[in-house]
Amino acid sequence: TRGETDVQDASRPIKEEEVKVAKESGIEYLELPIAYDALTVVVNSRNDWVDSIKVSDLKKIWEPEAQGKLTKWNQVRPEWPDKEIKLYGAGSDSGTFDYFTEAVNGKSKASRGDYTASEDDNVLVQGVEGDRYALGYLGYSYYAAHQKRLKALGIEWDAKGKPAVKPSEEAVLAGAYNPLARPLFIYVNVKSLEKPEVKKFVEFYLKNVDRLAKEVKYIPLPGDAYSKVKTRFDKLEKGTAFLHQSDLAVPIGEILNRVPAP
Repeated sequence: TRGETDVQDASRPIKEEEVKVAKESGIEYLELPIAYDALTVVVNSRNDWVDSIKVSDLKKIWEPEAQGKLTKWNQVRPEWPDKEIKLYGAGSDSGTFDYFTEAVNGKSKASRGDYTASEDDNVLVQGVEGDRYALGYLGYSYYAAHQKRLKALGIEWDAKGKPAVKPSEEAVLAGAYNPLARPLFIYVNVKSLEKPEVKKFVEFYLKNVDRLAKEVKYIPLPGDAYSKVKTRFDKLEKGTAFLHQSDLAVPIGEILNRVPAP
């Protein structure tokens, strides 16, 4: 939002306050969704008491009020062990942290702080793998790469009669894993497109992202989404189509049908 980069990767949509800063700085930008990731709640592979968890249980564990108070599994559900939960999650500067806290706790950056935080997902994988009583969250791509070492929990959305849903490409594309399925973006500084090398880079990126997303275990956008993204780029449709928390659970095709707000 300060114009320091030509192209910026992002694992969450731009925030309202960032839109304001961009306007004040005279920065115009394109918002280009490029793939999906799913936030995955994981436990140790030897955990034999939980296969799925309610969103309300996750909130109970991760909300700021839980800090220093909710420390054992049986405080979440009485039938779970009287053992300390070792928590692992994203660092507070990451988009993963912003997305998880907003989706689970209802407010971005609202989280307890007494857990092992890291921007390096390998640290989180090793931490959960090494402690039978650990629980953490990380991106689906990292879980998929290490799924023999961890156990992913199904998510119960607290809706009556709805079965728990485990993270998978099929669940994400069906809209069954919202709101823990998140779109990934690049944000492009419009002025930077005056540089031929930047314009060619973004064109190359959009042409190949479908194939490359699969290679790194992200989930490609469904249907004709990429042609809509390319149209947005070609027409220089400036601004964002994501400015509401409820958008976390809206299919990407529907979002791409909106006219971005500058």
